[in-house]
Amino acid sequence: MTSKIFRSTVLVAVIVLLCSLGVVMGVLYNHFTGVQVQQLRNELSLAVTGTEQYGNAFLENVEAERFRVTWIDPNGTVLFDTQVDQTTMENHADREEIRKALETGHGSAVRNSSTLTEQTYYEAQRLQDGTVLRISTNQESAWALMMDMLWPVILIVILAIGLSAILANRMAKNIVEPLNRLDLEQPLKNDVYEEISPLLHRIHRQHRQIIAQVDQMKRKSDEFQQITSCMQEGLVLLDGEGIIISINPAAKALFEAEDHCVGKNFLTIDRTSSMRNAVNDALDKGRGYARLNRNGRNYQFELSRIESNGTVIGAVVLAFDITERLNSEQMRREFSANVSHELKTPLQGIIGSAELLESGMVKRSDEVRFVGHIKKEATRLVSLIQDIIRLSQLDEGVELPKETVDMLELAEEVKTILEPSAAEKQVTVQITGKGFCVEGVRRMLHEVIYNLCDNAIKYNVPGGSVTIHADQNRLIVTDTGIGIPSEHKDRIFERFYRVDKSHSKASGGTGLGLSIVKHAAAYHQAEITLESTPGKGTAITIQF
Repeated sequence: MTSKIFRSTVLVAVIVLLCSLGVVMGVLYNHFTGVQVQQLRNELSLAVTGTEQYGNAFLENVEAERFRVTWIDPNGTVLFDTQVDQTTMENHADREEIRKALETGHGSAVRNSSTLTEQTYYEAQRLQDGTVLRISTNQESAWALMMDMLWPVILIVILAIGLSAILANRMAKNIVEPLNRLDLEQPLKNDVYEEISPLLHRIHRQHRQIIAQVDQMKRKSDEFQQITSCMQEGLVLLDGEGIIISINPAAKALFEAEDHCVGKNFLTIDRTSSMRNAVNDALDKGRGYARLNRNGRNYQFELSRIESNGTVIGAVVLAFDITERLNSEQMRREFSANVSHELKTPLQGIIGSAELLESGMVKRSDEVRFVGHIKKEATRLVSLIQDIIRLSQLDEGVELPKETVDMLELAEEVKTILEPSAAEKQVTVQITGKGFCVEGVRRMLHEVIYNLCDNAIKYNVPGGSVTIHADQNRLIVTDTGIGIPSEHKDRIFERFYRVDKSHSKASGGTGLGLSIVKHAAAYHQAEITLESTPGKGTAITIQF
């Protein structure tokens, strides 16, 4: 801006200077020319008077260094000339000033020299006898005058330009300096030029708008960061070239990426061909899919193209952990297969025994045994169906009425119910601890203790023992049975899972007891831990 003001000021100064010089020279030239012409006319008037009175004698006595006097007759013949022999001069009838003088009595003319450096002014007047007296003088032309004044003019222009440059530079700095001191953060507090007041008000409004927009963008950015940081799903934003714009913590953990991966190509954190194809499909076709196994878990990746005004500006990558879903689907398939098998087994026994009785192939002495077998299998079938119904209720999360339950009292009830089967297995059951109360569903808590104790009795050894300890919100069922090998510990709470299938069938279990215990504990927000040593026994703890 300073240079523009400087150049403009100097240019204006030079233009004004040159125009002024031109005008001054023109005015002076016209003024002196007018003076010269008037003087020439005055001299002519004197010469006319003298010539009319004294004739040729007057002209011969005229001494004129600056002026030339010529006397011409009406035919154009030169009668006398103060500088040249008239006999050698050509006819002047065609001269402009002579012609005008003969016609009107007075004539004037101006003629340039061949070099254009001089001009000759002519004034002619007709005398009483019809002759014409002409007077002339030479004067430098405007061009010659300009050439004579060239060096002074150049010197003046140089001095004027130098002075203009100094003043223009100082003026430009004085104009720009207050502008450079403007506080654009607080435009209305500036007191500089009244002319820029509207601009400062506009800057103030725009400044407020920008601050509001920046605050809004920051809030949205913070909201986006907080939302994405709390997401369990992995989220990655890519630009149109596949460069990472944003990545949330879940995605960083999934791809084992660092913070500095932002700004780099997505291939730097995942080089699998399936993900590369999914990214290309998303950018080209709008959608992309991939499924990968990471750190022992299954993830499904869904990619979507992002467009703005019809232009592809990037893609979003969402990673979903589908391990639980796949496990649930696998469990449902296994559960369906196990339920079918478990229901089919007692039904086949019931049907087989019933067909034998119906066909009369059973001796009358054996009928009671077959009827007892049918009753036993039917009871087992009912128990299995009841367990399946309970698990279904627990899976659906049905809200059941709760009450304050004394766990020590509940343990006594279970002990009373299981004492006959414990005595049959030669197993003693004892209860220890001061007891505690739980706000929960009494029937579920009863089944928890019952199933734990029932399993502890079934898988115990003759002469063994089962201890139910209830104290400090903790229920511990300990047995001295066969124990559980370490490779089975993680699966014993699965539905229909049995460590020793032959022993389980002999004991008549449904395979759903510990699964019910697991779901009932989760319903009451309790935590289960298992400790077991093969050949020494098992201890299952439920911390409420």
